[in-house]
Amino acid sequence: MSSFDRRTLLLMPLALAACGFEPVYAPGGSGSALFGRVAVSEPNTTDSFMLVQNLEQRLGRSAQSGDEFGLDVNVSTVTRAAAITTTNETNRYTIDGRANYTLRSNETGQVLASGTVTDFVGYSAAGSTVSTLADERAAKERLMVILSDQIVTRLYAAPGLSS
Repeated sequence: MSSFDRRTLLLMPLALAACGFEPVYAPGGSGSALFGRVAVSEPNTTDSFMLVQNLEQRLGRSAQSGDEFGLDVNVSTVTRAAAITTTNETNRYTIDGRANYTLRSNETGQVLASGTVTDFVGYSAAGSTVSTLADERAAKERLMVILSDQIVTRLYAAPGLSS
């Protein structure tokens, strides 16, 4: 016997509307309020370049003139040995990533959203030197995608960004 009730499904949009739920990509939502209007800080490392590239893909590349918002991003990574054999050889690594972000209004200078996102990825070091370096680069690319997705999700959820 199932406890599922169709009335619950029909009443869910009303409950979401009552709690202030607003679709991100709807007209006037935070997705349209930010798209193409955010100037992301210039990258200074390979990791920050990949992060900024992913942020610009998600938020739209700004025109640099008349941007409403500025997004300052600072990324750092730490590589750690994750699996060590009995002969003291490392055959797996993890990369811990941390990105601090601050979204400011260029008009007023007010901080609209800020925070820190963290995550990690792993890669194998059991192959040749070339394959290990390729795996490390691919892992860093995955990590920057993950961190940029988390930043964009938090920006979309920030209060007061609807147009």
